[in-house]
Amino acid sequence: MLTWLIETLQKYPEIAVMLTLLIGFLLGKLRIKGFTLGTVTGVLLVGIVIGGIHIQIPGAAKSIFFLLFLFCTGYSIGPQFFQGLKKDGLPIAAFSFIVCCSSLFFCWVIASILHFDTGTTAGLMSGANTCSAIIGVASNTINELNISIADKERLVNQIPVAYAVTYIFGTAGTSWFLSVIGPWFMSGSREKLIEETRKLEATLTDTSTEEDGDIKNAYDHVAFRAYLVNSELVGEEGKSVGELEAFFRRKKRVLYLLRVRREGEMMATPQDFVVRQGDIIAVGGQRSAAIASGDMLGREVADADLLTFPVQAINVVINKSTAINKPIKVLVRRPQLHGISVRKITRSGIEIPLEANTIVQKGDVAELVGIQEELDLAVPILGFKERVGVETDIPYLAGGIALGALVGAMSVRIGNVPIELSTSGGALIAGLFFGWLRSVNPRFGYIPSSSQWVLTKLGLHVFIAIVGLTASDGFLQGLKQEGLTLFLAGLVLSLLPMVVALFLSKYVFKFHPAIGLGACAGAHDESAPLLAVQDALNSKVPALGYTVAYAVANITLTTSGVIIVLLMHKG
Repeated sequence: MLTWLIETLQKYPEIAVMLTLLIGFLLGKLRIKGFTLGTVTGVLLVGIVIGGIHIQIPGAAKSIFFLLFLFCTGYSIGPQFFQGLKKDGLPIAAFSFIVCCSSLFFCWVIASILHFDTGTTAGLMSGANTCSAIIGVASNTINELNISIADKERLVNQIPVAYAVTYIFGTAGTSWFLSVIGPWFMSGSREKLIEETRKLEATLTDTSTEEDGDIKNAYDHVAFRAYLVNSELVGEEGKSVGELEAFFRRKKRVLYLLRVRREGEMMATPQDFVVRQGDIIAVGGQRSAAIASGDMLGREVADADLLTFPVQAINVVINKSTAINKPIKVLVRRPQLHGISVRKITRSGIEIPLEANTIVQKGDVAELVGIQEELDLAVPILGFKERVGVETDIPYLAGGIALGALVGAMSVRIGNVPIELSTSGGALIAGLFFGWLRSVNPRFGYIPSSSQWVLTKLGLHVFIAIVGLTASDGFLQGLKQEGLTLFLAGLVLSLLPMVVALFLSKYVFKFHPAIGLGACAGAHDESAPLLAVQDALNSKVPALGYTVAYAVANITLTTSGVIIVLLMHKG
């Protein structure tokens, strides 16, 4: 039976790849006392084990999946990357670039001192910085060097060895460092930083004026309820809808009157409509505000017909000049957003604080809730409604990858060393450009977020699976020779750039400590440290520093895969 299985996997390597994904994902998600190996490392290690039976896989298969991964990565962060190059995002972009360059420099110094070969150094750079894309970029660059095929194969096979040894601390160690040491360095203690973060949240919320209200609470957990109006609310003469909504705002209750039933008849609610005692009103807004306002509004009633109207939740991509770089409190005052509730705002897939003074940036995605007619008025001043469905613009995807790869394949030579973006670097740059182009002109280039997730995850993990399957022979030998030294080198390379990042954040760029820690996590190209920092501070504020730093780091670190190979090459 075992012999049959081995022969089958050797004959049909596609089965070996799928089996590697299956076992690798299960292993990577296994949690022991809060620790997980991670799916990338899990797939790599399983691939190395299965690859011990000598699975032969064409190199082109690995390259195709890697190009899909890189293009979709660039596509998803394109708007934030170009936003970071503008005035408001430039300090965080510059910060992230400097931190990544310091990591490249430290890697070169450490590898030179320890006499690591080019492949080991590239794997060290990849694992310590948790940037899996470096594996592919560095491998492609090594294959372009003017050395023998045997030397190329040996160096490429060393990359996953170093990556596997250094990746775990690159994730877990950096998360611990930024969430435990980071608050102490930035503010003296975690408790003090929590207090400073709360003060920053208070300025973002901006409850100093009665007009603004509590934006965070007003636009979360939306509810629609019906109340029988009493005389205490409207008096004997009644009050207009506009007067009532202004009254609610003064009471820090951002609620909207959506419909009225009067003597059994359904009625619309323009701003000048007068609400009278005995009317039943449909109120929409934040759930706790509606509950807390029960005594003020009247007795809550069960009126299914009144509350039966088409409420939708849609995602809107921000790209209009009327919304970009504006605080939420300014946007919600627009008459076009009357009756609209904002559940959340995400930036590069990361949820950011929903506060009054939170600045909306190009490419942010706002989840809006309201009735169809009001949503139709709100969308044009914010951006465009994100398409629903599963259909991907395949020509846009394939054309972008092809164009990027063609540009990346162009090269010039300096002596014996070829200088080029490589097809992988070209695909990443093309993804950035095509993602930004989609945000500017949403009529084409739609790739659903679910498709982006699948293509990114599948592209990376299939690539890593093939790397493991084909690099098995030299893995154990390389691990035996360099294991402990590699681990310690990875520890130093993971932490040194974060030390630099903390100093830069506090003394040079002078970011707010919470935002600075988010920027440090972004410069490490990993979401795990961000989640650890947010958990330590019990706040989403660090996400404000993460997104631009992450976008810049993703590009800079991936490109460093080419640079570190050229720096270490002796030919």
